[in-house]
Amino acid sequence: MYSVTIRFYEELNDFLDRPHRKIDIPFAFTGRRSIKDLIESFGVPHVEVDLILVNGESVDFDRVVEDGDRISVYPVFERLNIRGVTRLRPFPLRQVCFVLDVHLRKLARRLRLLGFDVDYEAGRDDDELALISARESRLLLTRDRQLLMRKIVDRGLYVRNTDPEKQVREVLDRLDIRDLCRPFSRCLECNGLMAVFDYEENRDVLERNVPPGVLAWCREYYRCGQCGKLYWKGSHYERLELVIDAIMNPDNPDGEEG
Repeated sequence: MYSVTIRFYEELNDFLDRPHRKIDIPFAFTGRRSIKDLIESFGVPHVEVDLILVNGESVDFDRVVEDGDRISVYPVFERLNIRGVTRLRPFPLRQVCFVLDVHLRKLARRLRLLGFDVDYEAGRDDDELALISARESRLLLTRDRQLLMRKIVDRGLYVRNTDPEKQVREVLDRLDIRDLCRPFSRCLECNGLMAVFDYEENRDVLERNVPPGVLAWCREYYRCGQCGKLYWKGSHYERLELVIDAIMNPDNPDGEEG
């Protein structure tokens, strides 16, 4: 029989039952187990953790729990300087490219609208999502805790909100990446990068693919370098501007569905 004391800090408490939040938790168990296994037994995905202290010393996920250990578990840090302790990964989790599970389609579109590299396809299963995240070092966004507990997944974020507008603000704020937003720089459909499509040089292409009413007034076009989709600043562009404004300025109530 092993007896330890464990405490979770800051937003990691969101994963705990209310009686266990923001307190020292006495915990007893039989058989040897790793720190990772112990943490996830409380429902906390390991990808949400960035620092573990055992008896005041930083350890990694493989450390075997010993009787009498006092364990402190901290979330991914935004601004706190912890250079003097052992990080759980050799590189920060802040690589800003994502893969999203099938239930986050609207969040995927909003992140692409803001210019982030977002891999999303409907119909993917958990095995494929975990593999993509590991193979391409993409941060996996999901509302499935069990998916984030897979050992292969090293970069991930449990999305707490259910409303798409709140979800995108949550991701921006928790990862502190608002200054990396580059609206309209990616294709909403395929994630490809956008480029200016010169009107004079490509008039024949535009005449075949753009409604005559648009050609009559519009001279500024953009095309996705991956799927070839054409974009211009029409009424849909104006609606998307409202969506962006609602995301970046949450006090503004006028944002619309994109």
